[in-house]
Amino acid sequence: MGAGKTSVGRVLGENLAWTFEDLDDRIEQRERRTVAEIFRDSGEPEFRRAEQSALQEILEELRGGAKRVVALGGGAFVQQENADLLLAAGVPTVFLEAPVEHLWRRCSRQSAESGVERPLLKSREHFRKLYEARQPNYSKARLKIQTESRAVEEIAAEIADCLGLKPREKRPLKKKIATRIEEGEAE
Repeated sequence: MGAGKTSVGRVLGENLAWTFEDLDDRIEQRERRTVAEIFRDSGEPEFRRAEQSALQEILEELRGGAKRVVALGGGAFVQQENADLLLAAGVPTVFLEAPVEHLWRRCSRQSAESGVERPLLKSREHFRKLYEARQPNYSKARLKIQTESRAVEEIAAEIADCLGLKPREKRPLKKKIATRIEEGEAE
């Protein structure tokens, strides 16, 4: 959470002419309520069930030939069933890495600015412990990319290059503004 998966995923998808999708968005559409509402009203086990079901659906679409960049929430990759599904599907996984204090500041600022409740932002200490507990699972990703203070476009290009994916031809832009993953700019 906070490493830039939505920002980078959108740019990567655009560069490859693939669809970008956030797994949480699919869960919310399927469940007809927000992630925060699912956590609050039904608890984490119900959210994880919905998450796994949505992930299975996406992986089936990928097997069918869909070209998609998918952002998984921080807990999705930690669930062994999900990790097994991803491994069996043979899809490349990418861990966008940043120092935990940097992630905390980004997430806290985003939550305050948007007014969106983030269930895992109980306290800085809780956030740090959760990150540290999940770190071994994140490290199993096929590719690890450092995001702190780097341009979104640079990160997306590095992912495409490392995975051997060829970006589509781009039309020249009159003015290009590099977006950096800074405080409050990434999801």
